[in-house]
Amino acid sequence: MHRYTPLVYSVIRSHDLTGADAADVNQTVWLRLVEQLGRLRDPEALAGWLAVTTRRECYRMTRLGRRTRPVDPSDDALEGYHGSWANVAAPDEDLLRAERRQALRESFAQLPPRCQELLALLTADPPLSYRQIADRLGVPVGSIGPTQARCLRRLRDCPALAPYLVPGRSASSKAGERDGAVAAGR
Repeated sequence: MHRYTPLVYSVIRSHDLTGADAADVNQTVWLRLVEQLGRLRDPEALAGWLAVTTRRECYRMTRLGRRTRPVDPSDDALEGYHGSWANVAAPDEDLLRAERRQALRESFAQLPPRCQELLALLTADPPLSYRQIADRLGVPVGSIGPTQARCLRRLRDCPALAPYLVPGRSASSKAGERDGAVAAGR
C-alpha cells in the first residue's frame, strides 16, 4: 500500500478529484484490491491493475458527482442550500415570461384605441372606480363591464397570444359554449 499510494493519488489528481471525493476513490481502490487479491496472478501487473481500477473509480465518482451533491443534514448549510435556489427562476422561465409580456404588448397594440383606453383605465394603479372610468370615457357605467368583456375577447383572439393560451379555449370558443348551454336550456 505504501509503495503504490502515490500511483493511485496521481491518477486521482489527473481526474481533478480533491478532498472527500479523492479520499473515497482511494479507499474504494484499496477495498477492491482486497476483494480481488485472490484473483491476481501476476504481481508485476499490480501497478497496471491499480491504475485502471483507480481510473474507473474516478469516472464513477465523476458521474455520481454530477447527479448528487452530498449535504450534511445536521449542518445549517442544508437550509441555506434550499433557500438559495428556491427564489431563483430558471433562465427558461425568465425567457418565457419576457416572451409572454412582449406578445401581450403586441396584441394590446392591435386593439382598437377605445379598447386600449378602457383596459388601461381598468388596470390603472391606483384603481379607478367604474364611475371615474365612465366619466373619462363619456360612456354609461353599465356599459363598462360588457365593453371590457368584448375587449378582452378581442385581446385573447389576437394571433400573437395564441401560443400562450390553452388550446381550444379562446374567448370565442367559451362564448360559443355559453351560447350553446343557453340554447340547450342549461
